[in-house]
Amino acid sequence: MHFRRHKIQDTHITLAHGSGGKAMRDLIDDIFVNTFDNPILSQLEDQATFNLTPLLQQGDRLAFTTDSYTVDPLFFPGSDIGELAINGTVNDLAVSGAKPLYLTCSVILEEGLPVETLRRVATSMKAAATKAGVQIVTGDTKVVHRGAADKLFINTAGIGIIPQGINISAQNIQSGDVVIINGELGNHGAAILIARGELALETNIESDCQPLHDLVQTILNVCPQVHAMRDATRGGLATVLNEFAVTSHVGIRLYEESIPVREEVKGFCEILGLDPFYLANEGKLVVVAKRGYAESILSAMKSHPAGKDACIIGEVITSPPGIVLLKTIFGAERIVDMLVGDQLPRIC
Repeated sequence: MHFRRHKIQDTHITLAHGSGGKAMRDLIDDIFVNTFDNPILSQLEDQATFNLTPLLQQGDRLAFTTDSYTVDPLFFPGSDIGELAINGTVNDLAVSGAKPLYLTCSVILEEGLPVETLRRVATSMKAAATKAGVQIVTGDTKVVHRGAADKLFINTAGIGIIPQGINISAQNIQSGDVVIINGELGNHGAAILIARGELALETNIESDCQPLHDLVQTILNVCPQVHAMRDATRGGLATVLNEFAVTSHVGIRLYEESIPVREEVKGFCEILGLDPFYLANEGKLVVVAKRGYAESILSAMKSHPAGKDACIIGEVITSPPGIVLLKTIFGAERIVDMLVGDQLPRIC
């Protein structure tokens, strides 16, 4: 079913758009149903329903995730909150080895938000969903009083199917494994802070926001036995590796000279006293696998646009367990600990 409803006449969101009445229905029809148009969503039920038979033909386990997005500003170099919401949820599914299939979209709108801003975000979400091969199949809309939220918040949940034989978990990590990343660190966090206009900095740094499901499939095609994968979002590379080390009771040693960081991001961090290892990314994943598979994984990643800058950045060691070490370019070692707080709030 294809919807061709006329645009609503309202120019800004009002409390009536969250009331459950005609104004809300017209907004949902115009902005969401018309934009996200697909056979499941078009049923307009309170839930999306699926036939289990074709799902079971794709795998034997369901992956399910949810995330919320409060990024400020809504639009920033290289991406926006709509694309971010889709790619972030798709990537959380993908790093489990799942094929992402269906997403939800729930929005909390501040009274006074321009309708065209919401339309622009929804259009971006649709484009990102199409690129990732997923459908947005159900959702919810709420409106709060002016000042009770900051313009627009999005919650997405996603489900995907994990094929038989895929078992990706931090608990699989073993001493001797190698640590691989698919490219430069910190671009998203840097782009967000610069976009806020609070700093007199001029740079061409853009967010790395991108879907990673196809890159993950490329990796699994050459090595289904990948031990662990995770996308390095809030808390960055350092947080992911600390979580890996604690979960698997091993140590991880990184080599600073091997870790890719743009010179502009390095300079940005030096000015502000930040560490690029903790900056958020929205298109970077960390892979941990047996050393014997490293070169084939690396070659496969480099053949994919999202992994063209992939490199080995470290190794898993027996001791000290639960600790991430960094061998600096000067030959010394220091601990890369877990952050207590957040270097940059509202970056996703």
